[in-house]
Amino acid sequence: MKFFKMAKKALMVSFTAVLLAGMMAGCGDEKKETSTGSGQIQDIQKIKERGVLRVGVKNAAKGFGFQDPSSGEYTGMEIDLANKLAKQLGVKTEFTAVTAATRTGLLDSGDIDCVIATFTITPERKKSWDFTTPYYTDHVGVLVQKSSNIQTLADLKDKTVGVATGSTSAKALVEAMIKAKLIPADSYDAKNFDPSTWKTGVQFKQYNDHPAISAALSAGEVAAHCVDKSILAIYHTPDRTFIKEEFAPQDYGIVTRKGSDLSKVTEDFVQACLKDGTIKELEKKYGI
Repeated sequence: MKFFKMAKKALMVSFTAVLLAGMMAGCGDEKKETSTGSGQIQDIQKIKERGVLRVGVKNAAKGFGFQDPSSGEYTGMEIDLANKLAKQLGVKTEFTAVTAATRTGLLDSGDIDCVIATFTITPERKKSWDFTTPYYTDHVGVLVQKSSNIQTLADLKDKTVGVATGSTSAKALVEAMIKAKLIPADSYDAKNFDPSTWKTGVQFKQYNDHPAISAALSAGEVAAHCVDKSILAIYHTPDRTFIKEEFAPQDYGIVTRKGSDLSKVTEDFVQACLKDGTIKELEKKYGI
């Protein structure tokens, strides 16, 4: 009986040792996978296996990304860049219309591989996503109804301005008005700025997209539509005009998930397009 108890104990010790070794080996594999960021570095492999590069683009920004309501066809500088990038990867292109409010969520979730959609590069955003060298620089502008007689930044004092949710337009406008000494600088905290609560000198109403802001401008819900001038171009109808000032240079880059192996490919791609004149040709083609 004593012999059998000792044998049973030895067997249990041996089994426990094997189990612990297996657990340690599993942890080691998990650590190795995490350290290499395999979920990110294999993006290009997934794209090639899928045969499609999924790109977030604008569908209402003429010259950059515009979808014809009748044919559904996309045209614009950023559409051409997306197609050229896909061709370089040896795959087809699949477009998803995005807004300032939806683009990062779709990118983070993996529903799209990159964003080429008048996406402004900022230091804060670069902490969360990878941006390429800028392929285009625009400025923020303000569009108003001619009948409003709003002509300058000063005329926007105490008015309500329409902006897109998730955009930097409201912040850019406030900073421009502070620089013009229309708003006291001590009322502004860049880190904690929130368009939904800002009431000093000007106030904002946020919308999901720019067609909604344009409709609100026509209805008199807002006195002005503020965003990059490239986006405002499609809403610049004969009964509307830009205010005198433009401000806040906006550098656009291709955006990928942080640490993705697609990030270097897109950076090299933009650098090549800048160097070989592709960007200049597209600017001329689309009149931007």
